[in-house]
Amino acid sequence: MNTTANPWISSPPSPDRDSRFLHELLVMGELMQSCGAEVFRVEDTLNRMGQAYGVGRMNVFVITSSIIITMEFPDGREVTQTRRIREAGGNDFTKLEKLNALSREYCRTPFDETTLRRRLEEIRRDQLPKKTRYLGSVLAASSFTLFFGGGLQDGGAAAVFALLICLMQDYVAVICMNVMIFNVVVSFFIGTGISIASHMIPCLHMDMIMIGDIMLLIPGIAITNAVRDVLIGDTISGIMRFIEAMLWAGCLAFGFMSAIWMVGKLW
Repeated sequence: MNTTANPWISSPPSPDRDSRFLHELLVMGELMQSCGAEVFRVEDTLNRMGQAYGVGRMNVFVITSSIIITMEFPDGREVTQTRRIREAGGNDFTKLEKLNALSREYCRTPFDETTLRRRLEEIRRDQLPKKTRYLGSVLAASSFTLFFGGGLQDGGAAAVFALLICLMQDYVAVICMNVMIFNVVVSFFIGTGISIASHMIPCLHMDMIMIGDIMLLIPGIAITNAVRDVLIGDTISGIMRFIEAMLWAGCLAFGFMSAIWMVGKLW
């Protein structure tokens, strides 16, 4: 790599430094995937950052479960690394916007891999405050309940169960084997609570409350991204994401249906 063309790099070219930079690119891609970024966005971002670093040709392959990057330098050297993505993607658009801002800043004025590592670690540690997330869940669940025809009492009940969903996401998800099992557990528990509450309090409408709370769990954005991936040519990623989203939705449906059936038999 030519240090004259890259004056921001003070140390001489070395395979070790290139490997460290490639490692940080994988971290960047993994964080973007975990925040709900589309496959095309991840590939485009990593390509642009590699070119800003001075790579002759970037070969980036991203699917929902893996990232593979090969950097080809003008002097003929090639560096390849891969990263297995095991955690299910979420939807943290605030963190995703920070990652996008970091990539644009790097492409304008590249900096060393140590600084890149520190900036990525700062973004990784940045978490949405619990109070803000809980308040957003309460507003979303109650609003959807009212939107679909529920009364104020239904909206209040949906808000209470939305808080329970947030608590389970914080303290139950960490002990579940995977997101599918968690979806069954949380939907069954919340469905049972809503069914019992609607039987004990006649003014509550079970279906309206469930509609509001299930909107906090349904993988709507994942399905949208899956369709978009297929339409732009990322067929493998799109199909994988779509199947995962359908399994996710199926687990939610199974949990709620099981809760309704059990309470109906016992009540």
